[in-house]
Amino acid sequence: MAVGAVLTMAAQHQALESLRRRLEQLEQSAETERHNNLANQQRQHWELLSKAIDDPELAEVLDLYEVPVSSKQRRQYIFANALYTNLLFYHRIGNLNREEFLKHARGIFQSPIVREYWYATRQQRASISETDEAELGLMVDELLHQLEEADTEEWWVIGQPPDTA
Repeated sequence: MAVGAVLTMAAQHQALESLRRRLEQLEQSAETERHNNLANQQRQHWELLSKAIDDPELAEVLDLYEVPVSSKQRRQYIFANALYTNLLFYHRIGNLNREEFLKHARGIFQSPIVREYWYATRQQRASISETDEAELGLMVDELLHQLEEADTEEWWVIGQPPDTA
């Protein structure tokens, strides 16, 4: 009877271990699929933005800014959107944590044009509350506030990374 119990427990342990390995494989497959989907979405986003950059009539479709902008500004804002979205994508796939995201954002937002774009799209960001993207946007808002208030030319030291990295 004891041998039977041991054999049964061994068989159950083996079955559970097999199920655990299968679950890990499924989780890894799901993560890979998520990254592939994000990469495809990023590629499509860039293709759409590229078309708008190349064609002023298509760019007008994206003119959702709070202030009137010239055709040149619109193209610049579309490119600024592509830069920021690329940074956001890197964070989403896990290539950047929040601290690294902040460091890269610090560099991107040294451009006055990128800052203008950011302020011109404030309303759009307000509509995506309670998401990771919204939290990152608030982090960038705080960074910009700190950069504008700073009395140093050493922009690369401005902005504290979030406590919840």
